[in-house]
Amino acid sequence: MSDAPVATGQAAVDQLLEVLDLAQTGEMAFRGMSPPVGPQRVYGGQVAGQALVAAGRTVDPERAVHSLHGYFVRPGDPAEPIDYQVENVRDGRSFSVRRSVALQHDKPIFFMSASFQRQEEGLDHHAPLPPDVPAPDDVPTMTDRLSRYPERLGIWGQIPRPIDVRYVGEPGWVRPGDRPAEPHQRVWMRIDGKLPDDPLLHACALTYASDLTLLDSVLSVHGEVWGPGGVVGASLDHALWFHRPFRADEWFLYDCWSPSASGARGLATGRMFTTDGRHIASAVQEGLLRRVGG
Repeated sequence: MSDAPVATGQAAVDQLLEVLDLAQTGEMAFRGMSPPVGPQRVYGGQVAGQALVAAGRTVDPERAVHSLHGYFVRPGDPAEPIDYQVENVRDGRSFSVRRSVALQHDKPIFFMSASFQRQEEGLDHHAPLPPDVPAPDDVPTMTDRLSRYPERLGIWGQIPRPIDVRYVGEPGWVRPGDRPAEPHQRVWMRIDGKLPDDPLLHACALTYASDLTLLDSVLSVHGEVWGPGGVVGASLDHALWFHRPFRADEWFLYDCWSPSASGARGLATGRMFTTDGRHIASAVQEGLLRRVGG
């Protein structure tokens, strides 16, 4: 294990920007790399974010992404580059649709459809921000929480942290028995530094962040935790809808809950709100969840 300090703040954000900055290898082909230090499998938010970068670079910048739907079909190897092949499904008068496939060893590990729309005016309403949620500065930082559970840290104590994550309740990586059952998991998040003003990049950064805590809301219903004495899991699919303009480097509340779990699968859904109450995005994910021994 390295004794070098874990990158945080702008240094970690700059590393995330490098991960999202794909190399173009053909007219509709791109290549991405994983961070030099990370989990044994490629983080799902990384491959989804990179797939959106690839798709978005083939679309008129005047058209913003409004939805994506993806499936994780094989675990990704972080030691190998990921090739992205983009298919132009349609360019209409208002919408553009792309299919982005992530490949390793010539086999798909993830595929995604994404839809982009030119700006239009129309009806406008949304559900309100959940009441009585403490502000980001009023809940513990990730460093504060991790200091209580050094034995649960593992690889997460070595990898960069480009996202400032602040759990309103107990996270899923505490010790078994330390987590009360809660119907919602609420987390304040923001990219922990400054991002360029490119709206596509902010959408890709939000996609990266959206996979981080969503599935944990299934465990929250039961007071369960990840790892020894709890549950192991993997994302099966991921859907995200972007509703309103936002900056991923400003605080947003990720309000997540699980409507159902059965058959070793759990369904999670989440809404993202700015601090002033604008509903900026919604996510849905199903994951594989299996119990493990202590």
